[in-house]
Amino acid sequence: MSALKVAVVGAGTWGTQHARIFAGRPDTELVAVVGRDPGRVTRRADEFDTHAYTDLDRMLERERPDLVTVCLPNEGHFEVTRQLVDAGVDLLVEKPLVFDLGEADTLLDAAEASGSFFAINFNHRYAEPVQRAKAAIDAGELGRLVFVTWRFGGEANHGTSRHANLIETQCHGFDMIEHLAGPVVSVAAQMTDATYGDYSTIALALELADGVVATMLGSYDTSYAYPDSQLVEVNGTDGRLTIHDTVRRLEVARAGNAERRVWEAGYFDDEARRFHGTFDRHVEHLLSALRAGDPPPIHARAGRRALELAHAAIASFETGRRVPVATTS
Repeated sequence: MSALKVAVVGAGTWGTQHARIFAGRPDTELVAVVGRDPGRVTRRADEFDTHAYTDLDRMLERERPDLVTVCLPNEGHFEVTRQLVDAGVDLLVEKPLVFDLGEADTLLDAAEASGSFFAINFNHRYAEPVQRAKAAIDAGELGRLVFVTWRFGGEANHGTSRHANLIETQCHGFDMIEHLAGPVVSVAAQMTDATYGDYSTIALALELADGVVATMLGSYDTSYAYPDSQLVEVNGTDGRLTIHDTVRRLEVARAGNAERRVWEAGYFDDEARRFHGTFDRHVEHLLSALRAGDPPPIHARAGRRALELAHAAIASFETGRRVPVATTS
């Protein structure tokens, strides 16, 4: 089996994880890192013994990669992604897909027309507690689902959008709630800009299909140093499960029973307790799908869906009304 040639667009912190994965796998070859700053991109390329480019078209012409991954500043995704989609390149992009729904539709329509493989990295789905939680829910261990809660927050990642927290960080919450409990059908929102002028903390009440309700609390006014900076709870008629800090712990309880079943990574199970390992797991499934000619395990449409729900939340906050959402995008 020949190695797939992969190029990474982006030389920032999370781009390092992209380069690490594709430089380290035996079935992929990291052929390029692309960035805007010549010094920075050269240092990153040298770190992983590959080629540095500041011109995307030149990289595509010279390297002819089988897959390009995009990991740029959150509000700078559209132009580069559009350039790659128009070139017919197979893609893995980081969340958020974009900030504008029209831009999201432009990208998806172009990828559909070209037949490009178009994946997005909602890597939380691949955490061991999340996968075990999904299996327990699908097996009916919780009975009929009643409510879901999502809480996630830490230090601010400032951007140019007043809704950066909602769109670029809490997109994981929208994706996770629908992944575990089904589609959202309406949104009601409250937000505050009390600390530094952007809507840094948001509280949402979500209506899901089949009578399930959900809440989301997302904040840039807290700290990743706090325990349970990320917490998911799924409650059903027969039981409840909680996911702590994405990869740290899963607890499953039965109604009326004070005992709990707990999963935590064992002494030698370092891979399962590492947040970065969720990306490695996603890539494993993604490459299998790409080689087989199958759709991505998480299509970029999931990014459009999270953005649609974020914009519904914005509309709810601005109008003071609950906003309905179609169950499919």
